Amino acid sequence: MSKPSLPSGTRDFGAETVRKRNYIFNTIRQVFETYGFQPLETPAMENLDTLMGKYGEEGDKLIFKILNNGLNDPKNADRSRAAFDQVMLGKNDKNLTERALRYDLTIPFARYVAMNYGQLTLPFKRYQIQPVWRADRPQKGRYREFYQCDADVVGSNSLMNEVELTAIYATVFQRLGIKVEIRLNNRKILAALAEHCGGSDKMVDITTAIDKLDKIGLEKVNQELAERGLSQEQINSISKYLAVNGSNEEKLKQVEELLGQYNEAKEGIRELEFVLGYHQPDTGNRESASIILDFTLARGLNYYTGIIYEIKAQGVQMGSIGGGGRYDDLTGLFGVPNVPGVGISFGVDRIYDVMDELGLFPAGVHNGTQVLFFNLGEMESRRAYTLMQELRNKGIRCEIYPESAKFDKQFKYADKKSIPFIVILGSKELEEGNCVVKDLGRSIQETITQSALSSFAFE
Repeated sequence: MSKPSLPSGTRDFGAETVRKRNYIFNTIRQVFETYGFQPLETPAMENLDTLMGKYGEEGDKLIFKILNNGLNDPKNADRSRAAFDQVMLGKNDKNLTERALRYDLTIPFARYVAMNYGQLTLPFKRYQIQPVWRADRPQKGRYREFYQCDADVVGSNSLMNEVELTAIYATVFQRLGIKVEIRLNNRKILAALAEHCGGSDKMVDITTAIDKLDKIGLEKVNQELAERGLSQEQINSISKYLAVNGSNEEKLKQVEELLGQYNEAKEGIRELEFVLGYHQPDTGNRESASIILDFTLARGLNYYTGIIYEIKAQGVQMGSIGGGGRYDDLTGLFGVPNVPGVGISFGVDRIYDVMDELGLFPAGVHNGTQVLFFNLGEMESRRAYTLMQELRNKGIRCEIYPESAKFDKQFKYADKKSIPFIVILGSKELEEGNCVVKDLGRSIQETITQSALSSFAFE
């Protein structure tokens, strides 16, 4: 008999963990709804051609592909063998796989918009809270199955969308108690840097390398740029760009001096200044989040075209816990061109790890059952069940011990499940019309009438 195990990079979640995760989900969902976003869900798997080629060469490697049915059928042996040979050469073959698990929520959203464009009210604001899968190497804060929480707006070019999404980030993390840095850049500035280094065809090479700066350091980024065919002069220009520092205003000035001769850089700088203007202290915002311009931020996904986001938690060693950006023609990939969009994503699993490490979950989030009714016999349990249903109808979470047992065993059950209140209804209480309510946390007990139980404050 094999020992039960889990696939690497996946996890089970017990009751306490699920409650904590739901606390995060509900907090994010409430903020999304407050800002006028409506929910959407899409299938766990998509057609492979929906996903491939949308995430850059690094992302495409991490897509979990699903093998077709019938590959072990002898009738398909030759075709299956040929398909495997194609895969070994680095090519996809529809005889082997036609579907894949979704890599993120953005591309499935773009596919949904393209398929339903004529029926949508624009601008269309949706949020989506579902798991995604990546064939990544598992490590702290990085899993192969994890949840994303996305909010996107399509059908609008207005930078007010970026202003609102920035405020959503600040509001959510303020409510969760996490101090964060909201890091901003603009792909138009990166496009200007590519032009400065010889042309737009350098864009993917530059952003892919820069996106690894935090992981591999400047020296190895320069080495990768050289391997991608950039000259030493071009690498020096990129190094100068990556050395930009100071306050947000000082960084903008330095970038303007370096790339201000390019129209895309001018436009990118203007857009960043617009968003920052809505999130300064003199605008009345009281956000706990720091909004920081980070011109090293690249986000290696090819579909971004404007402002891009990355969220870093302060006071803890963790990768980004959120990110997103502007994509002005994502639905064009599916035959519906010129539909602008912008979106952000929350990495719930990393947010959970941050909150757990910093002890930020409120005490009440752990609570499940509020009241345990002791089972002290058939007649007693019948009456206890009636009273329990009255409490449940008032929204009080309660349960009855399933069988008659000694007091000690039932007390231990309440203790292990952290149930704060117990109700004892024995033969004496049954005869007198009373019950005993015991507050385990404060070691207080009182006898009340059974009729008064439904109005008792279980707090």
